[in-house]
Amino acid sequence: MNQGIRVVIYPVTDVARAKATFQTFLGVEPYADSPYYIGFKVGDLEIGLDPHGHKAGMTAYYDVDDIKQSLQALLDAGAHIEQEIKDIGGGGLIASVRDVDGNIIGLRQG
Repeated sequence: MNQGIRVVIYPVTDVARAKATFQTFLGVEPYADSPYYIGFKVGDLEIGLDPHGHKAGMTAYYDVDDIKQSLQALLDAGAHIEQEIKDIGGGGLIASVRDVDGNIIGLRQG
């Protein structure tokens, strides 16, 4: 089951400046603050800053109950793998595809 977009990841080049910008704009402190990821929680939405995310660009992740099933449904509909299913720790899995127009669709389970 698709639970909607719950995570948006922005690629950033200057982590410190991006962190300050989003902290000011969102009005919250980051819940995760490391050299490889800065995460903010705003209601049910997570905003992430990724200094290594420029290859993928900005990605919105849909929370899904079964990442394998959701990924296969997208592939069956004509999408192409951008990133295979990847374990991100803590029981979380992510994957992404490019749809027929080249847009990235991210999936997250867990």
